[in-house]
Amino acid sequence: MRAHPPPLCANWAELRENALRDPETAAAYEAARIRYELGRAVRERRDKSGMTQSHLARLSGLQQPAVARFEAGGTMPTLPVLERLAAALGMHLNVGFEPLDRAAG
Repeated sequence: MRAHPPPLCANWAELRENALRDPETAAAYEAARIRYELGRAVRERRDKSGMTQSHLARLSGLQQPAVARFEAGGTMPTLPVLERLAAALGMHLNVGFEPLDRAAG
């Protein structure tokens, strides 16, 4: 028996909403969001500090391409790597939890 194709969506928001109903898709989307937000936070702090990716890499014991991938949201860093990046940026890593209803956004 042939499966029916999914119904056409009126717009991107509807397509996204439909896709996120699938638990695996929702989990992958959340992981990508976290990677992006972590990378953006490091990039913004690095830019404000006037630091290059190469300088940040040297201070944190990473290679410049690893910093670039991380800032682009391409990798999920471990807590020790985040701690090294934070220290290199003159920051303290703060990890916390918040209710799911406040985090959805």
